[in-house]
Amino acid sequence: MTGISLSKVSGRGVYVRGNDIDTDRIIPARFLKCVTFDELGPALFYDVRFDGDGNSTQHALDDPKHKGATILISDDNFGCGSSREHAPQAIQKFGFHAVIAGSFAEIFHGNCATLGIPCIVMQENDRHRLAKLIDVDSQSEVVIDIEAMKVSCADESFDMTMKDSAREAFLAGTYDPLDNLLASMDAVKATAERLGYAGKD
Repeated sequence: MTGISLSKVSGRGVYVRGNDIDTDRIIPARFLKCVTFDELGPALFYDVRFDGDGNSTQHALDDPKHKGATILISDDNFGCGSSREHAPQAIQKFGFHAVIAGSFAEIFHGNCATLGIPCIVMQENDRHRLAKLIDVDSQSEVVIDIEAMKVSCADESFDMTMKDSAREAFLAGTYDPLDNLLASMDAVKATAERLGYAGKD
């Protein structure tokens, strides 16, 4: 038994420009004291979305035309910096289902995958063309086809890449390690019995 397979992700997109966007910019450290991850959504990119007095800086995420966007588009080395799992949690809790960028930091990529957030790599020219299409019509649907390895929007199609291991896990529905563990409880119990741990506190 596996989890839910994920072969396509679709939704409206929003472009957050910038290379080397680190996890502290994605979710500032002072918000890590939250009791549940659900509290992280409103704090996504807080220090660039608001000034010191809490006034909006008119960030792309707060532009009314992008309200409800579920695909985040950015640039190179996205998610670099400290390895805080709160960063992909904040992205997910804000409402994003996938991230498209030029490249990703390794640990951030792994943390996203376990949450079911595909990290899609697109070349710069294609990525900027996609961002332009969204800017012209923010209601355009972006479709990420993990099986076909294509991203489409407004009748245009772009090549994409992603890690083979992540792609296989999404298509097979094995990206969530907790689901994998729970699905293998018979094997876990058998191993515990064989090692003499069964029945011990």
